Amino acid sequence: MRSEIRKRLLALNREFYMQFADSFAATRQAPQPGFEGLLDLLPKPCREVVDVGCGNGRFGQFLAGHVSGLAYTGIDFTDRLLVLAAEKIDGTFLHRDISEPDFLAGLDEFDLVVCLATMQHVPGLASRTKLLQEMRAHLNADGRIFLSNWQFAYSDRQRRKILDWDRVGLAAKDLEPNDFLLSWQRDGRGMRYVHLVDEEEIVWLASEAGLNVVTQYRSDGKEGNLNLYSVLSPQG
Repeated sequence: MRSEIRKRLLALNREFYMQFADSFAATRQAPQPGFEGLLDLLPKPCREVVDVGCGNGRFGQFLAGHVSGLAYTGIDFTDRLLVLAAEKIDGTFLHRDISEPDFLAGLDEFDLVVCLATMQHVPGLASRTKLLQEMRAHLNADGRIFLSNWQFAYSDRQRRKILDWDRVGLAAKDLEPNDFLLSWQRDGRGMRYVHLVDEEEIVWLASEAGLNVVTQYRSDGKEGNLNLYSVLSPQG
Protein backbone atom coordinates (compact mmCIF):
# COMPACT_ATOMS: atom_id res chain seq x y z
CA MET A 1 0.00 0.00 0.00
CA ARG A 2 1.31 3.44 -0.93
CA SER A 3 2.35 5.59 2.00
CA GLU A 4 -0.01 8.43 1.14
CA ILE A 5 -3.01 6.07 1.01
CA ARG A 6 -2.06 4.53 4.33
CA LYS A 7 -1.81 7.97 5.92
CA ARG A 8 -5.24 8.97 4.60
CA LEU A 9 -6.85 5.85 6.03
CA LEU A 10 -5.21 6.35 9.41
CA ALA A 11 -6.33 9.98 9.47
CA LEU A 12 -9.88 8.89 8.62
CA ASN A 13 -9.96 6.53 11.60
CA ARG A 14 -8.38 9.05 13.98
CA GLU A 15 -11.06 11.57 13.06
CA PHE A 16 -13.78 8.95 13.50
CA TYR A 17 -12.71 7.88 16.98
CA MET A 18 -12.16 11.43 18.17
CA GLN A 19 -15.63 12.44 17.01
CA PHE A 20 -17.54 9.34 18.11
CA ALA A 21 -15.57 8.11 21.15
CA ASP A 22 -18.51 8.40 23.56
CA SER A 23 -21.18 6.95 21.30
CA PHE A 24 -18.78 4.17 20.23
CA ALA A 25 -18.01 3.31 23.86
CA ALA A 26 -21.72 3.32 24.72
CA THR A 27 -22.24 0.40 22.32
CA ARG A 28 -19.41 -1.55 23.96
CA GLN A 29 -20.24 -1.93 27.61
CA ALA A 30 -21.12 -5.59 28.24
CA PRO A 31 -18.47 -8.28 27.66
CA GLN A 32 -18.66 -10.11 24.37
CA PRO A 33 -19.75 -13.77 24.61
CA GLY A 34 -16.47 -14.72 22.94
CA PHE A 35 -14.49 -13.42 25.91
CA GLU A 36 -15.56 -16.45 27.92
CA GLY A 37 -13.83 -18.79 25.50
CA LEU A 38 -10.52 -17.05 26.19
CA LEU A 39 -10.48 -17.77 29.91
CA ASP A 40 -9.37 -21.41 29.55
CA LEU A 41 -6.64 -20.26 27.15
CA LEU A 42 -4.97 -17.74 29.44
CA PRO A 43 -1.22 -18.19 29.95
CA LYS A 44 -0.01 -19.35 33.33
CA PRO A 45 0.93 -17.15 35.02
CA CYS A 46 -1.21 -14.30 33.75
CA ARG A 47 -0.38 -11.14 35.63
CA GLU A 48 1.34 -8.66 33.30
CA VAL A 49 -1.14 -7.77 30.56
CA VAL A 50 -1.03 -5.16 27.81
CA ASP A 51 -4.24 -4.31 25.96
CA VAL A 52 -3.29 -2.95 22.52
CA GLY A 53 -6.12 -0.72 21.30
CA CYS A 54 -7.89 -1.01 24.64
CA GLY A 55 -10.74 1.34 23.74
CA ASN A 56 -12.96 1.93 26.75
CA GLY A 57 -11.37 -0.94 28.71
CA ARG A 58 -14.16 -3.46 28.24
CA PHE A 59 -11.89 -6.51 28.04
CA GLY A 60 -9.64 -5.27 30.83
CA GLN A 61 -12.61 -4.94 33.14
CA PHE A 62 -13.76 -8.44 32.18
CA LEU A 63 -10.32 -9.94 32.75
CA ALA A 64 -9.89 -8.20 36.12
CA GLY A 65 -13.06 -9.94 37.25
CA HIS A 66 -11.47 -13.35 36.61
CA VAL A 67 -7.73 -12.84 37.30
CA SER A 68 -6.46 -11.68 40.68
CA GLY A 69 -3.45 -9.40 40.99
CA LEU A 70 -3.72 -8.20 37.41
CA ALA A 71 -1.14 -5.60 36.31
CA TYR A 72 -2.92 -3.99 33.37
CA THR A 73 -1.56 -1.61 30.74
CA GLY A 74 -3.99 -0.11 28.25
CA ILE A 75 -2.82 1.50 25.00
CA ASP A 76 -4.91 3.56 22.61
CA PHE A 77 -4.57 6.59 20.35
CA THR A 78 -7.85 8.22 21.44
CA ASP A 79 -7.52 10.22 24.66
CA ARG A 80 -11.24 10.10 25.43
CA LEU A 81 -11.34 6.31 25.25
CA LEU A 82 -8.36 6.11 27.61
CA VAL A 83 -10.24 8.29 30.10
CA LEU A 84 -13.26 5.99 29.88
CA ALA A 85 -11.04 2.91 30.29
CA ALA A 86 -9.42 4.34 33.43
CA GLU A 87 -12.92 4.65 34.93
CA LYS A 88 -13.45 0.89 34.47
CA ILE A 89 -10.16 -0.63 35.61
CA ASP A 90 -7.06 0.23 37.60
CA GLY A 91 -3.94 0.26 35.50
CA THR A 92 -1.46 2.22 33.44
CA PHE A 93 -2.85 3.97 30.37
CA LEU A 94 -0.67 5.17 27.49
CA HIS A 95 -1.55 7.31 24.49
CA ARG A 96 0.31 5.63 21.63
CA ASP A 97 -0.35 5.00 17.96
CA ILE A 98 -0.13 1.27 17.26
CA SER A 99 0.28 1.91 13.55
CA GLU A 100 3.71 3.43 14.20
CA PRO A 101 6.96 1.44 14.71
CA ASP A 102 8.12 0.78 18.28
CA PHE A 103 4.79 1.73 19.85
CA LEU A 104 5.66 -0.58 22.76
CA ALA A 105 9.12 0.94 23.24
CA GLY A 106 10.15 1.29 26.88
CA LEU A 107 7.80 -1.45 28.08
CA ASP A 108 8.87 -4.84 29.42
CA GLU A 109 7.63 -8.26 28.35
CA PHE A 110 4.08 -9.36 29.13
CA ASP A 111 2.39 -12.64 29.98
CA LEU A 112 -0.56 -11.69 27.79
CA VAL A 113 -0.83 -9.30 24.86
CA VAL A 114 -4.40 -8.49 23.86
CA CYS A 115 -5.41 -6.85 20.57
CA LEU A 116 -9.17 -7.05 20.16
CA ALA A 117 -11.02 -5.41 17.25
CA THR A 118 -7.95 -3.26 16.57
CA MET A 119 -5.65 -4.92 14.04
CA GLN A 120 -8.52 -4.54 11.56
CA HIS A 121 -7.95 -0.77 11.57
CA VAL A 122 -4.26 -0.96 10.57
CA PRO A 123 -3.99 -0.45 6.80
CA GLY A 124 -1.57 -2.51 4.77
CA LEU A 125 -0.48 -6.13 5.16
CA ALA A 126 3.11 -5.02 5.80
CA SER A 127 1.96 -2.78 8.66
CA ARG A 128 -0.16 -5.51 10.22
CA THR A 129 2.84 -7.82 10.02
CA LYS A 130 5.02 -5.28 11.84
CA LEU A 131 2.28 -4.80 14.44
CA LEU A 132 2.20 -8.51 15.28
CA GLN A 133 5.99 -8.74 15.26
CA GLU A 134 6.15 -5.89 17.77
CA MET A 135 3.65 -7.62 20.05
CA ARG A 136 5.66 -10.84 19.73
CA ALA A 137 8.83 -8.98 20.76
CA HIS A 138 7.16 -7.97 24.05
CA LEU A 139 5.75 -11.40 24.87
CA ASN A 140 7.16 -13.69 27.56
CA ALA A 141 8.44 -17.07 26.41
CA ASP A 142 5.35 -18.79 27.86
CA GLY A 143 2.98 -15.95 27.02
CA ARG A 144 0.07 -15.71 24.62
CA ILE A 145 -1.46 -13.20 22.26
CA PHE A 146 -5.24 -12.82 22.00
CA LEU A 147 -6.64 -11.28 18.82
CA SER A 148 -10.16 -10.63 17.63
CA ASN A 149 -11.22 -9.31 14.24
CA TRP A 150 -14.64 -8.31 12.96
CA GLN A 151 -16.11 -10.66 10.33
CA PHE A 152 -18.64 -8.15 8.99
CA ALA A 153 -18.43 -9.31 5.38
CA TYR A 154 -20.09 -12.62 6.26
CA SER A 155 -23.23 -10.93 7.61
CA ASP A 156 -26.02 -9.55 5.39
CA ARG A 157 -26.87 -7.14 8.20
CA GLN A 158 -23.34 -5.80 8.50
CA ARG A 159 -22.65 -5.67 4.75
CA ARG A 160 -25.24 -2.91 4.49
CA LYS A 161 -22.64 -0.65 6.15
CA ILE A 162 -20.17 -0.98 3.26
CA LEU A 163 -19.66 2.26 1.31
CA ASP A 164 -18.00 3.03 -2.00
CA TRP A 165 -14.45 4.33 -1.71
CA ASP A 166 -15.33 7.40 -3.76
CA ARG A 167 -17.04 8.73 -0.63
CA VAL A 168 -13.54 9.61 0.61
CA GLY A 169 -11.96 10.31 -2.76
CA LEU A 170 -10.33 6.90 -3.20
CA ALA A 171 -10.73 4.07 -5.69
CA ALA A 172 -10.60 0.31 -5.19
CA LYS A 173 -7.24 0.20 -7.00
CA ASP A 174 -5.77 2.32 -4.18
CA LEU A 175 -6.57 -0.35 -1.59
CA GLU A 176 -5.53 -3.92 -0.83
CA PRO A 177 -7.86 -6.95 -1.00
CA ASN A 178 -10.42 -7.09 1.82
CA ASP A 179 -10.14 -3.36 2.60
CA PHE A 180 -13.51 -1.71 3.25
CA LEU A 181 -15.05 1.65 4.08
CA LEU A 182 -17.89 1.26 6.61
CA SER A 183 -20.54 3.67 7.77
CA TRP A 184 -21.45 4.64 11.34
CA GLN A 185 -24.91 6.00 12.22
CA ARG A 186 -25.16 6.77 15.92
CA ASP A 187 -25.12 10.34 17.25
CA GLY A 188 -24.29 11.45 13.72
CA ARG A 189 -22.85 9.89 10.59
CA GLY A 190 -19.26 8.77 10.25
CA MET A 191 -16.99 6.55 8.20
CA ARG A 192 -14.03 4.36 9.10
CA TYR A 193 -11.56 2.04 7.43
CA VAL A 194 -11.77 -1.67 8.35
CA HIS A 195 -9.80 -4.57 6.92
CA LEU A 196 -11.33 -8.03 6.96
CA VAL A 197 -8.72 -10.13 8.78
CA ASP A 198 -9.72 -13.77 8.24
CA GLU A 199 -8.34 -17.10 9.43
CA GLU A 200 -5.98 -17.44 6.46
CA GLU A 201 -4.42 -14.04 7.05
CA ILE A 202 -3.94 -14.78 10.75
CA VAL A 203 -2.06 -17.99 9.92
CA TRP A 204 0.21 -16.08 7.52
CA LEU A 205 0.81 -13.20 9.95
CA ALA A 206 1.57 -15.61 12.80
CA SER A 207 4.18 -17.41 10.70
CA GLU A 208 5.84 -14.10 9.78
CA ALA A 209 5.96 -13.09 13.45
CA GLY A 210 7.37 -16.38 14.80
CA LEU A 211 4.10 -17.47 16.39
CA ASN A 212 1.99 -20.61 16.45
CA VAL A 213 -1.79 -20.54 16.10
CA VAL A 214 -3.14 -22.32 19.18
CA THR A 215 -6.77 -22.04 18.12
CA GLN A 216 -9.27 -19.88 16.26
CA TYR A 217 -13.01 -19.63 16.78
CA ARG A 218 -15.92 -17.35 15.93
CA SER A 219 -18.42 -15.85 18.32
CA ASP A 220 -20.52 -12.75 19.11
CA GLY A 221 -23.34 -10.79 17.52
CA LYS A 222 -26.84 -11.89 16.65
CA GLU A 223 -25.36 -14.41 14.24
CA GLY A 224 -22.97 -15.84 16.83
CA ASN A 225 -20.02 -15.56 14.45
CA LEU A 226 -19.29 -11.84 14.00
CA ASN A 227 -15.82 -11.90 15.57
CA LEU A 228 -12.89 -14.18 14.82
CA TYR A 229 -10.84 -14.92 17.94
CA SER A 230 -7.26 -16.10 17.46
CA VAL A 231 -4.92 -17.33 20.20
CA LEU A 232 -1.20 -17.34 19.41
CA SER A 233 1.90 -18.53 21.24
CA PRO A 234 5.64 -18.19 20.56
CA GLN A 235 7.27 -20.75 18.29
CA GLY A 236 9.89 -22.96 19.83
